[in-house]
Amino acid sequence: MIRKLANLFILLPVGILLVVLSVANRQSVSLALNPFRPDDTQLAVQAPFFVFLFAALMLGMVLGSLATWFKQGRHRKQARVQSREAAKWQAEADTHKTRAEELTAQVTSSSAPQLPAR
Repeated sequence: MIRKLANLFILLPVGILLVVLSVANRQSVSLALNPFRPDDTQLAVQAPFFVFLFAALMLGMVLGSLATWFKQGRHRKQARVQSREAAKWQAEADTHKTRAEELTAQVTSSSAPQLPAR
């Protein structure tokens, strides 16, 4: 419930801001991909300005996500190693528990008083 309210209070204003930004920046602009000859139309892209803004935003989000993912790689590797080690120790503990139960059963059955046969 709190997450839905947080999304509502955060995403709704961001959405409204993006719509206003898109409406305010509808004019078509040219993105020159040749820095030495900006008037070269073969290497230029024509689109509304908000398209370039959104593309830059998306590219920034993707690059930021990749940078975070690579930076946290060491921690993910450490978690994998510790998970494998924990599974190994759990299996060993289960083996020892089973063996202890078997020994307890043997001691209990051998120390039980035996009734004389008739």
